[in-house]
Amino acid sequence: MAVNRALQVLAGRRAAERLAERGWDPDLFPLLLGASGGPKWLVLGQLDRYLFGEFLARGRRPLSAFGSSIGAWRHACLAQDDPVAALQRFEDDYLDQDYTRRPSPAEVSAVSARILRALLGDRGAEAIVGHPRIRSHIVTARGRGPAASPAGPLLGGAMAAAAIGNSLHRRLLHRGFQRVVFHSGENPDESLPLPGFATQFTPLRDETVAPALHASGAIPFVLTGERDIPGAPPGQYWDGGIIDYHFEPGHYRGDGLILYPHFRPDLTPGWFDKLLPWRRLRAEQLDHLVLLCPSAEFVARLPGGKIPDRSDFQRLSNADRRHYWRRCIAESERLAEEFARLVEGPDPLAGVVRVS
Repeated sequence: MAVNRALQVLAGRRAAERLAERGWDPDLFPLLLGASGGPKWLVLGQLDRYLFGEFLARGRRPLSAFGSSIGAWRHACLAQDDPVAALQRFEDDYLDQDYTRRPSPAEVSAVSARILRALLGDRGAEAIVGHPRIRSHIVTARGRGPAASPAGPLLGGAMAAAAIGNSLHRRLLHRGFQRVVFHSGENPDESLPLPGFATQFTPLRDETVAPALHASGAIPFVLTGERDIPGAPPGQYWDGGIIDYHFEPGHYRGDGLILYPHFRPDLTPGWFDKLLPWRRLRAEQLDHLVLLCPSAEFVARLPGGKIPDRSDFQRLSNADRRHYWRRCIAESERLAEEFARLVEGPDPLAGVVRVS
């Protein structure tokens, strides 16, 4: 990789072969992934503008978008009539978050709901449900047993038990959480099997888009979550990243490639796996994947040497946080510029790192 390159592009073996054959044809990518990550999304905002407003907009084949938490919110912009305008509304309101010193889950959820209303605008929900080409998949985690409690000691005990069980084996996480995927269209995309966790697929309606999105980003004890979403199994719904933090693209069974704009060059399946480095996905699992992420050099040059994250709410004042985030957003334009040059350039593998 070239020195001072802002964007790192990682491609699996099959992905590199297809890119070499056809170049950066958007129809190579019938599947788009979006990870959980809270404020980390801000470093991808400019890249998303190019991807959603230009590159993917040129495609003709159906495009399925699977997202959890902030990834699902980003994809909600993609499926609107004007994705770039939706991203701008999202970014503006996200930057304007203000909280008291120790905000309650109700306070954070109220601000989150305001941001979501701005993102969706007047007809965003209708556009997402009825989009003729983009099939949206909003991933949530439905609480089971004590994890179905909206707050309090029962929920705290459930989260502790989930962390312990997950450290022994990822499948034990199903004791506390069920995966529920809200999807547009008549049927969900089956090219990315989501094994385990008694996965339930639920068709989206106009009136369930907002609660599904809110639930998908509802971290327990930080937000209130959503209860009894119409058309879905009854219960308490939490952040989809609990189960699908970065997803597991190795399960892909489609005939194309997976495009994954991401915050980092490695993938961690679930939220509780963040402290378990042996759970990170191996390179051979990325055969059909193209991952776009900020390079280490780019991150090192950001203010504080890091991309935005949830710790910024604790360590910075509201005004300082907004200033820092705006500086990161301005720097992130380099990611979009470099990807545009790659797409439009003569060598589709220029600077691309093959990982398998």
